[in-house]
Amino acid sequence: MVPIAERFCIDRFEAHLVDARTLAPLSPDYPLSPAHLARALEWTTARRRVGDVHAQALSLPFLPALHASGRAEPLARSERGSRPSGYVSGHVAAAACAAAGKRLCSREEHRVACRGEADSNFPYGAHYVAGTCNVFRPEHPAARLHGNASIGHLDPRLNRLATGGDPLLRETGGTPACRSVWGADAVYDLVGNLDEWVADPRGAFVGGFYSRSTRAGCGATVSAHPLSYADYSTGVRCCRDAGGP
Repeated sequence: MVPIAERFCIDRFEAHLVDARTLAPLSPDYPLSPAHLARALEWTTARRRVGDVHAQALSLPFLPALHASGRAEPLARSERGSRPSGYVSGHVAAAACAAAGKRLCSREEHRVACRGEADSNFPYGAHYVAGTCNVFRPEHPAARLHGNASIGHLDPRLNRLATGGDPLLRETGGTPACRSVWGADAVYDLVGNLDEWVADPRGAFVGGFYSRSTRAGCGATVSAHPLSYADYSTGVRCCRDAGGP
């Protein structure tokens, strides 16, 4: 974790989820809650009715048996070069951080960490620079697979797409210029890649995901969904009080 102004610590990278008991990796492409998972698995057959011939031919990613069983207990792991977990609800995000001995960041903590020591609007500076963070990408995965950007947001294939050979969702640290500098260290992708849940009882996630049309930088916030919500764009990063274990 990266210490932030001696006030708190934040994960250096977006988290991927593992099972807290076995440490077996969980799929980054499927939700954990049974209701969401059932809707995601509908795409096993629904994909054959939506989109063009190329979309219909794209199979679903592998789903581990433990993940499918409904018995997995999520734990958040933050590591460079991993595929961050999407399809995370606010409830799962909070549980995954707690299992790691951490907690969800507050909205203010996320904003402070994102602005860096320079206290700038973006992790890299004062003004928006296209492509510096993995946000505002010109292609939307649901539009490509379903012909409509507003439908099918639990389709497990959405975060597996690439454009021009560049994955829409990148591995952690895969956008190296998108970093918030703190001393000799840095926090990556606080803008872009995935939206990240923060501690808000009404539900909120921040930062913007790769196809969100936002230039709000460290101020990008969505508060339209409850904690039970999940889709391909929602992920998690954890915080911890300064001086914690």
